[in-house]
Amino acid sequence: MSTHETEMTPSADSSEIRREYLEAIKLIERLHRQFLEVVKTELDRIGIEDINNIQALILFNIGDEDLTVGELTNRGYYLGSNVSYNVRKMVENAYLIQERSTHDRRSIRVRLSDKGLALCDQIGAMFDRHAAALMTSSVVLGDLSSASVSYRHLERFWISMLNYNLRGGAA
Repeated sequence: MSTHETEMTPSADSSEIRREYLEAIKLIERLHRQFLEVVKTELDRIGIEDINNIQALILFNIGDEDLTVGELTNRGYYLGSNVSYNVRKMVENAYLIQERSTHDRRSIRVRLSDKGLALCDQIGAMFDRHAAALMTSSVVLGDLSSASVSYRHLERFWISMLNYNLRGGAA
């Protein structure tokens, strides 16, 4: 059993769990902000000024898909952003093509334009460079895998808390 698993057993002191939980939340927030700065720096490096880091990540996550704005919003990856506003700005700056759905005229579908696809490729190349650099860093694959497992556990825990609250289980 790893040290991490030992800390989360019922015999662990609740103040220890609380301390580690709050530390994890702080790290997640800080990492997210730092990551957005990395994306902003990449946009600056390649001379792109008509899109922000959040919008670039939305483009990357759309990729070659054709989605409704609702589907994009429901993915929920865009912390602190207004997806509708960002979609409008990306349409105005020719990164996205927006069309009414042929099946449901109330629904708006978006897909990347050629300009959006080109930026998506550049962001993908940035991720490729990061992956190559990680291979020579102190971060090992097992660390990334363990972190991802922990993030998924936290995500499921938070979802269960939301569901519990929605069912009226907690105030």
